[in-house]
Amino acid sequence: MSSFPYLSVLTGGPLVGAAVVACLPRSRPVLAKTVALIWSLAVLVLTAVMYATFNANGARFQFRESYQWIPFWGARFTFETDGIALVMLALIALLVPLVILASWHDVDNSKRSVPTYFALLLALECTMIGVFAAADIFLFYVFFEVMLIPMYFLIGSYGGQRRQYAAVKFFLYSLVGGLLMLAAVIGLWVVGRDQLGHGTFDWHQLTQLHMSTTTERWLFLGFFVAFAIKAPFFPFHTWLPDAGGAAPAGAGALLVGVLDKVGTFGILRYCLPLFPHAAKYFAPLGLVLALVGIIYGALLAIGQNDLKRLVSYTSIAHFGFIGIGIFAFTTQGGTGAVLYMLNHGLATGLLFLVVGMLVARRGSAQVSDFGGAGKLMPVLGGVFFIAGLASLALPGTSPFISEFLVLIGTFTVHKAVAVIATVGIILAAAYVLWMIQRTTQGTLNPALEKVPGMRRDMSVREKVVVAPLIVLLLLLGFYPKPVTDVINPAVKATFSQIGTSDPNPTVAQGGGK
Repeated sequence: MSSFPYLSVLTGGPLVGAAVVACLPRSRPVLAKTVALIWSLAVLVLTAVMYATFNANGARFQFRESYQWIPFWGARFTFETDGIALVMLALIALLVPLVILASWHDVDNSKRSVPTYFALLLALECTMIGVFAAADIFLFYVFFEVMLIPMYFLIGSYGGQRRQYAAVKFFLYSLVGGLLMLAAVIGLWVVGRDQLGHGTFDWHQLTQLHMSTTTERWLFLGFFVAFAIKAPFFPFHTWLPDAGGAAPAGAGALLVGVLDKVGTFGILRYCLPLFPHAAKYFAPLGLVLALVGIIYGALLAIGQNDLKRLVSYTSIAHFGFIGIGIFAFTTQGGTGAVLYMLNHGLATGLLFLVVGMLVARRGSAQVSDFGGAGKLMPVLGGVFFIAGLASLALPGTSPFISEFLVLIGTFTVHKAVAVIATVGIILAAAYVLWMIQRTTQGTLNPALEKVPGMRRDMSVREKVVVAPLIVLLLLLGFYPKPVTDVINPAVKATFSQIGTSDPNPTVAQGGGK
């Protein structure tokens, strides 16, 4: 295995890039954009090399690095990745340069600094990579909290209407969850010190602890509520539509495409292995919250007239599917949930970026302000149609594979849950097709012909942004094996840690010749 420190370089590299871009003069915006793009592409290349180096049949955790940090607490700079974290790191590395390219002109007319905007995107990339790569629980917590800062400023300084309200609400919700997690992290450290004889935040050592039932359940809830807010699961979801609706399109794509996944990743990496008995005890609660989120999020999406808020509500419904896949505790369900995390990032990231292109041209995010826009911009309308179909998990697109695996894996152990969840598929078709019909299809809204931007179809730059996402959505829709081979071993190891196994298939009894 390579001894190259991939994870520390990938984590620190964007932070250095952010410092470089932030120091560039405001009078050189093109230079700032170019440096940010080149820096993010370098991260993408290095991530691709690491992905190719990862041995899916080898040890679960690979590329481990550990450096002394706070000896008195037993905290260390420890990084490592398994298949679950690896696919999320690949998603981050892909989305950030596409977001930078998509945001090329988004802040040109803003009174705010252009270099600062792109520096914040690179700083956000640093924290996102760090939170998925960390193997020290205190280090994970630090990244979990620090990544609020660049997103707060991206929304509050560069967002649309009600941006300050949305930024503060996003920050407060996440901060409350973070404080609950901090209390649980401290409690876990105390339990570890008492049992191991020394304080540590090492994930591997802390998964070996034996706790009383009450202690384990309280610590589980401390972590779970923080992750449920971040995901978000019902009823902790109310910050997302406001933040997604106010955020710039690029920042919104990272918000719904990556930051939300920290919640479901945290449940898989921390809640289940650290607190296995509590995880099984609270699994029915997790399934109920996920089911409510599927139906509730879809119904609210149907009633939205704001495109950005609509896409944000669809994410709440999609995260319900991820939730039932996790708490079904089957390999199929778990693999489907992780694959859904990746596919949702691709599909919803694409949809959010395309919505941003439409809003930039129209000057409005209201569905009622469009109508027949595809007649003026056929290519952009076609891409919007593809993004919508991928979001509703049309067969042939990658979200269909993950949704199918989640439902099959859930049906084997919770038939009623899987059947109710399928209602969400019907509702998804309703809100996506309604959105497409009223935005780009149907009779042309005469007002659009008077808007100069509406006669401008996709530029070469915008086509370069959407092309990789469309290719991956279709490719993984027909051949997901390169990703599932990486995910499967980590999912199996996670569920083995909580003592669950897949149900044995039943064979129908009957006569025959």
